[in-house]
Amino acid sequence: MSGYYYGWKSFDEYEDRAEKPRRFGVTEMRSPHYTLSSSHNVLEDIFESMGQFVDGLKFSGGSHSLMPKPFIEEVVKRAHQHDVYVSTGDWAEHLIRNGPSAFKEYVEDCKQVGFDTIELNVGSLEIPEETLLRYVRLVKSAGLKAKPKFAVMFNKSDIPSDRDRAFGAYVARAPRSTEYVEDVDLLIRRAERCLEAGADMIMIDSDDVCKHADSLRADIIAKVIGRLGLEKTMFEATNPRTSEWFIRRYGPKV
Repeated sequence: MSGYYYGWKSFDEYEDRAEKPRRFGVTEMRSPHYTLSSSHNVLEDIFESMGQFVDGLKFSGGSHSLMPKPFIEEVVKRAHQHDVYVSTGDWAEHLIRNGPSAFKEYVEDCKQVGFDTIELNVGSLEIPEETLLRYVRLVKSAGLKAKPKFAVMFNKSDIPSDRDRAFGAYVARAPRSTEYVEDVDLLIRRAERCLEAGADMIMIDSDDVCKHADSLRADIIAKVIGRLGLEKTMFEATNPRTSEWFIRRYGPKV
């Protein structure tokens, strides 16, 4: 599970919580965006107090591209001291637009400063699938972990609007479109092929499916988990309510 917040994921001594490195229940937190340069102590406090629950640190929004290498190396070093891996977050898609050579150079730079994982935002890349798989293999050949990121899209017309609902009235949900089902199936098939190519984890942007009614999003999530499995799937959540929904439904292994 990936998110802005980290305090929601609490466990007691009776729960089956494996030691790091974990195969299930991997928790990735985001860095404090572009204010990271003034947040050394914040990260250190988190690692010291909650490090046992934090598996990964993700640099948000390509923030590492604005930081000097020595600073990034120091952050990576601190994370590794607490058995926390470090991921690039969304930035590779900007390099890919300049061609394969620019992306290969980016991968080498990431390796030099100590990154463990390179995230590939599939929704922003707009490249053929074979090219995506080639980039996954390129990341793996450099000795780093590859994490493609997918987003589930569906027709907003499938969701009844609150303003169409009179007080105490029931509004029947419109039938779901075939687009909705095909898009989820396509996402899963592409994710499966990324895993076959060597991807270590699939990130699912859960914003679109988790800000609406439970009855709408639950079957999407269930379908993704049913096909890809919890071990290879990470859901990116942007608020504690969404994170808690996943924990209540799937337990600490999500």
